[in-house]
Amino acid sequence: MCRAALARLAGLGPGRGEAMRSMARPRRRRRSSRLGRLIGLGVVVVLALLYYRPVRTYLETRDSLTQRRVEVAALAQRKQALEDALEQTRTGATLVRGARRLGLVKPGERLFIVRGIPEWRRAQSRTGR
Repeated sequence: MCRAALARLAGLGPGRGEAMRSMARPRRRRRSSRLGRLIGLGVVVVLALLYYRPVRTYLETRDSLTQRRVEVAALAQRKQALEDALEQTRTGATLVRGARRLGLVKPGERLFIVRGIPEWRRAQSRTGR
């Protein structure tokens, strides 16, 4: 039997049967709204899974790019320092100083080798001179 027939047998008027029908409708809506929420949640989860890998790759690439920029800046500073050192070696005074460190002398000069200078300096610093 349908609900309307049960309502008539119970002595309920047509107004109450309609009330029973209207009470049944929200339950359907609740089920459909729950189903809609679950479907929406499922769609969001699937989209999150689809975006996970590209976003992770983007973040890794961005970090790698930052590291490379730091590395390039350090190499640029090193290059500048080496170019400065190269410019200094091209001057005559620096060239002569380097030759003297190697033990080379100019023609007509005498070579004197003095040993123990670091120890002498340490001794002088202890005495306060």
